[in-house]
Amino acid sequence: MISLEWVKDYIDIENEDLKELAVKITKAGINVEKVISNHINNLVIGKVLECVPHPDSDHLNVCKVDVGNEILQIVCGAPNVRKDLKVIVSRVGAILPGDFEIKKSVIRGVESNGMMCALYELGLEEKTEETYRKGIHELDNDAPIGVDPLKYLGLDNTLYELDIHKHRNNDCYYHIGFAYEIGAIINKKVKLPDDSYTEISDSIKDHFKLQVNTSKCPYFLAKMVKNITIKESPDFIKKRLIAAGMRPINNVVDISNYVMLEYGQPTHFYDFDKIGDHLIVRDAKENEKIITLDEKERILSKDDIVIANDKEALCIAGVMGGLNSEVTDDTKNILIESAIFEATSIRYTSTKLNLKSEASIRYSKGLNYEYTKKAINRACHLLEKYADATILSDIVSYDDVDKTKKIVKFKAEEINKMLGIKINNDDIKLELNRLDFKFNFKNDVFEVEIPNRRLDIDPNINDIAEEIGRLYGYHNLKSTLPKTEIRKGKYVGDVKFRKMISKRLRSLGLNECKTYTLTSPEMASKFRYDDKKNIVLNKPMSVDKSVIRTTLIPSLLNVFEYNKTRKVDDVLIYEISKTYDDAYNEDTKIAILMQGNYLINKWQNTKIAVDFYLIKGIVEDLLNYLGLANRYSFEVGNITDLHPGISAEIILDKEKIGIIGRVHPKLKKDNIFVVELSMNKLMKNIKPIKYIEASKYPEIKKDLAFIVKKDVQSKDIMTQIKKSGGRLLTNIDIFDVYVGENIASDEKSIAYSLTFNDPTRTLSDDEVMEVFNKIIKDVEEKCKAKLRDK
Repeated sequence: MISLEWVKDYIDIENEDLKELAVKITKAGINVEKVISNHINNLVIGKVLECVPHPDSDHLNVCKVDVGNEILQIVCGAPNVRKDLKVIVSRVGAILPGDFEIKKSVIRGVESNGMMCALYELGLEEKTEETYRKGIHELDNDAPIGVDPLKYLGLDNTLYELDIHKHRNNDCYYHIGFAYEIGAIINKKVKLPDDSYTEISDSIKDHFKLQVNTSKCPYFLAKMVKNITIKESPDFIKKRLIAAGMRPINNVVDISNYVMLEYGQPTHFYDFDKIGDHLIVRDAKENEKIITLDEKERILSKDDIVIANDKEALCIAGVMGGLNSEVTDDTKNILIESAIFEATSIRYTSTKLNLKSEASIRYSKGLNYEYTKKAINRACHLLEKYADATILSDIVSYDDVDKTKKIVKFKAEEINKMLGIKINNDDIKLELNRLDFKFNFKNDVFEVEIPNRRLDIDPNINDIAEEIGRLYGYHNLKSTLPKTEIRKGKYVGDVKFRKMISKRLRSLGLNECKTYTLTSPEMASKFRYDDKKNIVLNKPMSVDKSVIRTTLIPSLLNVFEYNKTRKVDDVLIYEISKTYDDAYNEDTKIAILMQGNYLINKWQNTKIAVDFYLIKGIVEDLLNYLGLANRYSFEVGNITDLHPGISAEIILDKEKIGIIGRVHPKLKKDNIFVVELSMNKLMKNIKPIKYIEASKYPEIKKDLAFIVKKDVQSKDIMTQIKKSGGRLLTNIDIFDVYVGENIASDEKSIAYSLTFNDPTRTLSDDEVMEVFNKIIKDVEEKCKAKLRDK
């Protein structure tokens, strides 16, 4: 919140239309979200010339009020109204907060032409039982009749509520910085406030020493003042703090806040008699405790910064002071701190402790070391003037700030090329002068020095072009179509395959879900079939979001549990997401979870339940769709957290690409089937699909079943069938697996459907039977099988 009445101290905006100015500022890139004005038309200061009781009321009075150019008759019910009182008068036509319009009226038979007001009726004070009892506001006897009462009281203020872009530094979070922004827009110079003061010969160096033992504090300044008087702040300081949303406390504390809102540099005042003769700036100790000014105990870590003496921490640097060094009504001697701390450290500490303060917001955005010194001098000036302070000479400092000047060299054509417009050298000079950027111009080359107050501008042409462009006016940029070769848009890389796979899985009846990449240590310990190590975050937001996952299956199990508790019986879901291991290897995983019924036909009262073979069929359909037919297989493997008898590894071109199976009953009692595939490995193996023309000649199909031992795998039999069938065998399907009656307890029957075809001719029954009999003979001999029903 920026007070325009305050900004007037630094730049002349007396004749500016403040609403129009807000529009100009917004067009230049700083969004003025709201213009808040206390001004109310038709308010005047009046004097009560006569006050007599109302003839038809026991609590109303009829008053004659002089408002300068006329005398008004006003009926008033305030308990404190009386003759000779100076008051605030709302004349007929005034519109008070809440759209309450003052109108000419008749109250119990007596005409009333206005209203005498309390501050809460003008929106300047909260309406409470206490403020209501006080009645109308009483002005001083010297208040001039007929003038605007809000101007007389110093309350005729306009506030800008800003919505500042995250990339903009904190120069618009304080009034001097915002004054420079206004100056650039209306082409006026900024005048900095008076920071002069008188020092005594006694030096702070004889009373105080500083020690900095952390790299997180590049700059620290300290001044000392004596014999201060704690009292109420001047009205202008209190009013400005209130307008900015801060509560006045006393002159010393208010000056600290005032300087922060003025220069954007937080300062901290220590009661010197409580802290000892030296300070140490250091990293906090693990689990170190401090009671802050809000009287709460804070537990710190080694990542925080504290300011301490030999005995204890006195302040959480950049966030909040400690109660043990607080300035109180009995304080006489003060040590003033003005410093810069590492922005990321302050932001982390403030977030971790849930302790966001006005100071921490500014520290976490970075500070200008020039204003760090100006702020401490300004504080001394105000303490001397309004707290009767005696300022000791010299300053104790620690300085490790990089003061390298930010210089940019460029030509006008470079700016024009970047902005797409033509700005001549004179226009660029004008904009740089408006920005108050020092520059030299020689041989058509600009050499610009970026002031330290603009920490958001880096020494490159891009940032300078943006500043010049926004002041020159974005409306001057001409819209043109790009001159480039137009090509058809299409998905490429992993996005292409993600879209293909997702579309196919949705067509198979699965629903896509999205879950968090961050997970809990417990979830991360499940389904570690790849034996990848997880990345554990150093500073997680919470324990359940502290590990980067290497598998998606635990997250899908959470989704299943969520649906189960809400009586969703059939869960058919998938997710495609990236995973990372501790070596920062990225792998996109495709995970599927299926449970319950895959298909329900209520009309025919049929259901198809999810089982291993159904989810295996889903995977086969997907791999075939991607052009990988006849290149993959399913092999038995010992897979963590999957049922040992209902699970397999998925192999593609002799490389493991994923897993499939039922979730182990020890983990989940429900019949849950899962799949996880590596999309990275799939992408590596996907080749352009070659299409073979469908044969014009008829197929011949033969069925047969073999009885084998239960430990014999079907894939071994199918491999032998393919080898024996040769080129005439075009397809093999398993259509039955049987165990039970007429089959030995240690045996099983597997039935296959074989398809024979030749794309160049019609096959005869004799040549098919020759191949068919060879298949039977080879399988019986090499796979120790016997033909069923032989």
